[in-house]
Amino acid sequence: MDKDELELKELAAEEAGDVALAEIADGADGETPLDKNIKLMSPMRMVLRRFFRSKLSIVGIAMLVFLVLFSWLGPVIYDKWGEIEVDRAGINTIYSVHDVEGEDGGFKQLIVGHDPINILAPSSSEHLLGTDEQGMDVFTRLMYGGRLSLTLSFLAVFLISFIGIVLGGIAGFYGGVVDNVIMRLGDILMCFPTLPLMLILGTVLDANDVDPQLYIYLLMGLVSLWSWTGMARLVRGQILYLREQEYMVAAEAMGYSTMRRIFKHLIPNVLPQILVTMTLSLGSMILYESTLSYLGLGVQTPYASWGTMVEIISRRSDILQNYPLVWVPSGICIVIAVLGFNFIGDGLRDALDPKQRR
Repeated sequence: MDKDELELKELAAEEAGDVALAEIADGADGETPLDKNIKLMSPMRMVLRRFFRSKLSIVGIAMLVFLVLFSWLGPVIYDKWGEIEVDRAGINTIYSVHDVEGEDGGFKQLIVGHDPINILAPSSSEHLLGTDEQGMDVFTRLMYGGRLSLTLSFLAVFLISFIGIVLGGIAGFYGGVVDNVIMRLGDILMCFPTLPLMLILGTVLDANDVDPQLYIYLLMGLVSLWSWTGMARLVRGQILYLREQEYMVAAEAMGYSTMRRIFKHLIPNVLPQILVTMTLSLGSMILYESTLSYLGLGVQTPYASWGTMVEIISRRSDILQNYPLVWVPSGICIVIAVLGFNFIGDGLRDALDPKQRR
């Protein structure tokens, strides 16, 4: 091989090497082969991946999806009866005979008629779970009651969270006098006895003849006005820690407005704790509504909620003992909803934990 041919081969090898190095450095799309084998995962994707790996999270989602479909699509499929429609054909009248003393001193029989609890056969094609004591279809009221209980819980939690985030964010960011005023206001509200106050508010609403459909919404709205203290304390504590971080100092140095620093930089960093607290609060709010209904402060008749369907056992011991299909299904729905929200809350808490590596 002569000298010229050897130089040509060396030049070709150098050019091939340069091309190979260029492909390694830049790649066909600007990535090295090593980079192509490494898939970077965004924080949101990592959270979702950890969340959906939890079996309890999947179970909780399945529970809530079932309740939502049952409450909103159920009445569309099973539309034989309305929420407050009464089945008059099933009402039976029982007559009791009493001996009473007549005017002439003798005794005569007095026949008294009354309508007992109107329970039809659960196997009836007209009423899958029978009817309640007023002749209304239990299965239909169970679906409409789910609509109200779930909607009411979401609205109350969002209202409480909104007030708590705003006031807690302002208190934690400004500190000093503003912090003291907001926190002392929260301390005063926490001292209010909830049950007596609820009784007073319920009596006031009844005295003003509030529409039964709006009654429970107004009552829960008023309750939310003094239930924001827990959320406010959570947000305030987190912001007191975060406001001294380097990125907040840089945001202040760049001249960002106060509201932008609070709601653009601080609140998003507190959002994981807020989401977990809100999710767990949804289950508590359903129990709260059920407790109010059990005490006679919930949804007004003839409208239904899961709580009012259970409340009947406090007035009728015979229903508690002999007619479980009137109140057990609504109790099961409450348990499913609370467990579902708690499972999702636990899954979010684990998925949003920065210490989790898997």
